[in-house]
Amino acid sequence: MSTSLTPGATSPSGPDSTTAETIRAVPVRHPGRWVGVAVMLVLAAMLVNAMFTNPRFNWPVVGEYLFSDVVLRGLQNTLILTALAMGIAIVIGLLLAVMRLSPNPVLSSAAATYIWFFRGTPVVTQLVFWYFLASLFPVLGIGIPFGPTFVQASTNVLITQFTACLLGLGLNEAAYMAEIVRAGINSVDDGQTEAAGALGMTRAQALRRIVLPQAMRVIIPPTGNETISMLKTTALVVVIGYFELQTAVQSIYSRNFQSIPLLIVAALWYLVLTSVLSVGQSYLERYYGRGSSRPDGETGLRARLFAAGRTRGDAQ
Repeated sequence: MSTSLTPGATSPSGPDSTTAETIRAVPVRHPGRWVGVAVMLVLAAMLVNAMFTNPRFNWPVVGEYLFSDVVLRGLQNTLILTALAMGIAIVIGLLLAVMRLSPNPVLSSAAATYIWFFRGTPVVTQLVFWYFLASLFPVLGIGIPFGPTFVQASTNVLITQFTACLLGLGLNEAAYMAEIVRAGINSVDDGQTEAAGALGMTRAQALRRIVLPQAMRVIIPPTGNETISMLKTTALVVVIGYFELQTAVQSIYSRNFQSIPLLIVAALWYLVLTSVLSVGQSYLERYYGRGSSRPDGETGLRARLFAAGRTRGDAQ
């Protein structure tokens, strides 16, 4: 029986001597990865070929309307609607989350009922409901409950298309934001609140100064996702005729019948805006992730990509 020795090693001189054997490491083969890469490259080549050889895409029309005044006005309204609806959702969602965590059963039950109702009905249904609220309440007023009304006005005057959009989108999103904020608050250890109480802080002060700043690292990522989702959800207001990006391109292709090129225009703008929001979200995650146990840069889009690359390299 022959034994292979490491270069420079001496022969064993006795029965108890150990022999250093040469170990040749063979990397693990991953044929499935290469097959997947080949399939993806073929599909990507087919897609690019179809986009630039199929004349029905009509790219000149896309370029003509990409920066047209009508499309840019719709884009502006989309951004305004997204910002205001998310502002309403964050404020109401924070209030609902605090009510949901309240030891008072009435407040907790009221918040839970709100969340149950608005998460359980479609956004389109809520938009149409607010737009046609005048059929249920022709006049809205302010006064003493079950008593005289001091100020009143027509519901059709108060609930315009824009107001109906804000109510439908903002109140619906508030239900989701309430659960996001509640999860963030619950992620903070109870000892933080107890320590704040021992220092003489009220429950509201502890929430504002101690709990919420620590909960932000949990709240920010899903809030960014909800903002991106809200940007795209604004396209649903087309059902009540409010002028935004989707309505703008629809008004154009209803006249020139170039539906596909105009839909591409809308898709390109949505992709640009969601990409910008994604970058902003990654910076916010890094900002609120300071001081955590993770190394600097572990949060955020760029850091996650680097981490994925390191993981793949280690696996190989």
